[in-house]
Amino acid sequence: MAAEDFNYQEFAQNLAAQAQDLVPADFDENQKAYVINTLGNFALMAGEALATDPNLNFNADQCITITQIIAEWSFHKSCDVIRSGIPQQYWDGILQKIAYTIFEIAKQAFSQNLPNDKILELVEHHVKKTYLDAIKELKDNNAIDEKLMEFASTQSNMDRMAQEMQQQAQAQAQADGASTDIPPAQPIAPTQDMSQPMPSAPGQNVSMPEMPKVDSKVMKLATVAMLFKKMNQDKVQAILNTLNPDDAQAVIKYMQVPDLKDRIGAENAMRCLVEIKTSLPKSTDLDSTKIVKKLRKFTSKYSQKDLDKLLINERAGVKRLVFMAADGEYFDKMPLKIASIVATHLCNSV
Repeated sequence: MAAEDFNYQEFAQNLAAQAQDLVPADFDENQKAYVINTLGNFALMAGEALATDPNLNFNADQCITITQIIAEWSFHKSCDVIRSGIPQQYWDGILQKIAYTIFEIAKQAFSQNLPNDKILELVEHHVKKTYLDAIKELKDNNAIDEKLMEFASTQSNMDRMAQEMQQQAQAQAQADGASTDIPPAQPIAPTQDMSQPMPSAPGQNVSMPEMPKVDSKVMKLATVAMLFKKMNQDKVQAILNTLNPDDAQAVIKYMQVPDLKDRIGAENAMRCLVEIKTSLPKSTDLDSTKIVKKLRKFTSKYSQKDLDKLLINERAGVKRLVFMAADGEYFDKMPLKIASIVATHLCNSV
């Protein structure tokens, strides 16, 4: 066996169990089950292949890291396909292509002893490309139309998690003073890279220590910074602009710390993500009045000419939603859930 001490079954179960606290709260029970089962199944299959392939010479830590990367992206992209509006019969095909791509890229990268940061960059690039290629293929085969393809291409659960953490950090801003001294932590497995937002399960044959409750604003801002390092910088700047200056500067400083993931620690990062998610205000029922109000506030910042330029690449339905909202009306042919996502996307991306 390539890594006899890699208990891939237990590891996959741990990842799936930890991810349950991070599934979006607005998903119904079937959607939540789909996310967890997809993550668990892909982690199990990848782990088994890594542990039993006699042609591979990866150690347990490398097997853990590759399996974790596949689990993390399976989590995020399964959330994305659910929100995309793509019919469910096509979800598995999209996610299988992504998981296979990650597996092959990661195997080659680790075989070449590339740095972890470089590996994660390569994986992220190929995940995004594979996802876009897969939904374009559906469109080319007339399984979905161009409008749905465009909407699906905008989905990013990773960005949504960053925005949620930013909201929590902002809410904490007046509760504590911002400090830029990150307390050192003992990571579960030093060879694992925690720059991705999903938590890591403990390394093999290592008992999970009892960690204190994550209630430090410092730790939360540092965790936000860790996630920001993987995001498009234009979106990062847009979110930073909503923070108070002290918190924004603290996050920026944390992003420049080369060993940030090790100083936070894998278990602290996981607990912090769960703390942030569970302490966020619960989503209220979708309301067309709130969507109209949100979009009306957005449109009030621009002249008609500027608004036309901003929306030039948007599909007709989105334009109609926005222009009707500017007049105080709701475009009732667009489902509330999709309209809410569109409104949030527009407000956060411009």
